Amino acid sequence: MADATANLSGPRGPKPRKALSRRNIILYGILALVSLYYILPLWVMVMTSLKGMPEIRMGNIFAPPVEITFEPWVKAWSSACTGLNCDGLSRGFWNSIQILIPSVILSIAIASVNGYALINWKFKGSEVFFTILIFGSFIPYQIMLYPIVILLREMGIYGTLWGLVLVHSVFGMPILTLLFRNYFSSVPEELFKAARVDGAGFWGIYFRIMLPMSLPIFVVAVILQVTGIWNDFLFGVVFTKPDLYPMTVQLNNIVNSVQGVKEYNVNMAATMLTGLVPLIIYFASGKLFVRGIAAGAVKG
Repeated sequence: MADATANLSGPRGPKPRKALSRRNIILYGILALVSLYYILPLWVMVMTSLKGMPEIRMGNIFAPPVEITFEPWVKAWSSACTGLNCDGLSRGFWNSIQILIPSVILSIAIASVNGYALINWKFKGSEVFFTILIFGSFIPYQIMLYPIVILLREMGIYGTLWGLVLVHSVFGMPILTLLFRNYFSSVPEELFKAARVDGAGFWGIYFRIMLPMSLPIFVVAVILQVTGIWNDFLFGVVFTKPDLYPMTVQLNNIVNSVQGVKEYNVNMAATMLTGLVPLIIYFASGKLFVRGIAAGAVKG
């Protein structure tokens, strides 16, 4: 009888919220406006890059192209003038690839070992070393340009791709070391001690235990480094020479050229081509990026 009375008393728990409540309308309205703010410039870039110059001169930059053409993309890649050379972004793309791959591998490999050693193999003065390393990440790059130029010149690698690789690797080290140190600190200490008891040494624990369980933080590091190195302009223009300029420097030369007719469609196509690599990498590994952040990448 008591159960029947309880069933007749109606449903219990919080009252369901309305799908179109005032709160939801305001929230989704703000999200829509913010999304429009970021999507609109991208829409203009894509539409402009698919139009011919006669159609662009007619105005209405928001309208889709009447006749789609990929000629601006082809020209931006293979024949647009970037200074004295008229081979488009293709040369800069391969220069950027040669800079990016060794820089990412070198910086992440060293930073991961640094973070692992600082949290599990503490040595005398390790905290002081870590403090100095982190302090280095807050020093403005601009005040260090001239000393680095002198250093690279004395090493005989100024104006080479390997000189720029070294610069990117060194400047990426502090923040990456912090990320790996904080991530490895979330690993149970008992796991590390058990491996020591079983006879595993420094490199055995690193390669057999730490690396297999650290895929998310490695993805975070890769995305941060790829984005920073690929989009870099300052280091590329200072530490290399015209034949070795990365893609971003060549993009600047195309967009800011003052000779001939201003081809907005080619400029937009060149900008889109330059941003494709970090965009593709982020979308391909976005879920792992979120996992890495949530698993301790920003824990202090």
